Amino acid sequence: MGNRVAGKVALVTGAARGQGRVDALRLAAEGADVIVVDVCAPLPSVVYDSATPADLAETVDLVQQTGRRVVPAIVDIRDLEALRGIVDDAVGELGRLDIVVANAGICVPKPWDQVTPQIFADTISTNVTGTWNTVMAGAPHLVRAGGGSIILISSAAGIKVQPFMVPYTTSKFAVRGMAKAFAAELGKHNIRVNSVHPTGVVTPMGSGGMQAELTAAIAGDERLGVMFMNMMPVDITQPDDVADTVLFLASDESRYVTAHEICPDAGVTEF
Repeated sequence: MGNRVAGKVALVTGAARGQGRVDALRLAAEGADVIVVDVCAPLPSVVYDSATPADLAETVDLVQQTGRRVVPAIVDIRDLEALRGIVDDAVGELGRLDIVVANAGICVPKPWDQVTPQIFADTISTNVTGTWNTVMAGAPHLVRAGGGSIILISSAAGIKVQPFMVPYTTSKFAVRGMAKAFAAELGKHNIRVNSVHPTGVVTPMGSGGMQAELTAAIAGDERLGVMFMNMMPVDITQPDDVADTVLFLASDESRYVTAHEICPDAGVTEF
């Protein structure tokens, strides 16, 4: 237990499991109370397993074990009014909001000519509109608090093109630009906005048929498979590695860091 974000309150989306859960737990372990939200229902277009209400309940239990307060909610981040109502109510209960971690997102790997309009629409509505909704629901509370940190989880695919992921890459470049645009306008309120760009991470996003889909796509053009290779001699990273970056950006240690892309990516974006 530490105190790097002691006295603060954080909102984390996609927090029922995987990266969102680890981010919420790391912030709680360092002194923050947390609002944890997730759709807890089948995700659109994806082939991997979706989170459940039981997953969110487990996140709540784990946060409570740190001794911090936690407010959970089941909501689709694509629904701005529902998300805003939940955030407003949770902030009313916890007293303030200082940190927003827009983590929720989906990925559907397909060769370009197998991407359907529905896959593209689902990816953009979740990863781009849902991220925008999260900022719009949370930022007014940070303004009232006198400042804070907004952290948008993008991807290495938001820095360097990753093949067989046209909708995902498009969405993650958009998230990167969104962070910079919000940073410009929210800076006068002492609110910092940055994007985080991990390489592959061990989360449920890689479960189910995800790897099979990607392997099949690479088989159609094996030259492009090397674009997923990390510069460092690791094939994949852990959620804790990304949570370290999230904690840094949430803490006052990064008080002058804004409008930047932070890449815990094992060098994949430079290789």
